[in-house]
Amino acid sequence: MSAPRVLYLHGFASSPGSKKAVAVAERLASRGVLVDRLDLRVPSMERLDFGAMLDRTREAIGGPEDRAILIGSSLGGLTAARVAEHDRRVVAMVLLAPALHFGARWRERLGQEGWDQWMERGWLEVHDYATGGTVRVHADFARSVLHHDVGLPYIHPPTLVLHGTDDDVVPVTVSRELAAVSPQVRLVELPDGHDLLATLPQILDSIEAFVLAQE
Repeated sequence: MSAPRVLYLHGFASSPGSKKAVAVAERLASRGVLVDRLDLRVPSMERLDFGAMLDRTREAIGGPEDRAILIGSSLGGLTAARVAEHDRRVVAMVLLAPALHFGARWRERLGQEGWDQWMERGWLEVHDYATGGTVRVHADFARSVLHHDVGLPYIHPPTLVLHGTDDDVVPVTVSRELAAVSPQVRLVELPDGHDLLATLPQILDSIEAFVLAQE
């Protein structure tokens, strides 16, 4: 049986060219492991759809007999977890500050008034990390996340979760919650924020060791 494919799933308003995505791909390439960095801005950033992100990931895994290791950052981590929940072709995962409870936390962050305005007006302007500018995101994105992301995902493959204790975007408590109910999850807490760049060398070491152990 061939080795599993390794897929990298970037975060919200990020891209396959993010610093973490490139660093992970380069580190694993140095060990002979090819990483396919998926573009999850589907069908477009303005019309982002969580269901389309799930489909894009499933398609990238390949055929019925193929296997994959998913490495997901933030929203990409949530995407990976939701794909793996029902797709046994996923044999292992690395989740970097996974954005669990994404829809609920956005509603809390915007406040009820801000949330209602987004739902009614249809558009919300956000920072685009890929371009450095801003981009409008349609309210259908939030609706699609709320539709697909209900409760904690069921984790069946071996999973390494790396999460910063100073994360002010996705609190580390959500990963603690996941680890508490998922025997397959190993949680490593790091002195870092949401971008996980301050501890990137340690993160790359951890990812390399975990992925090579699955080969």
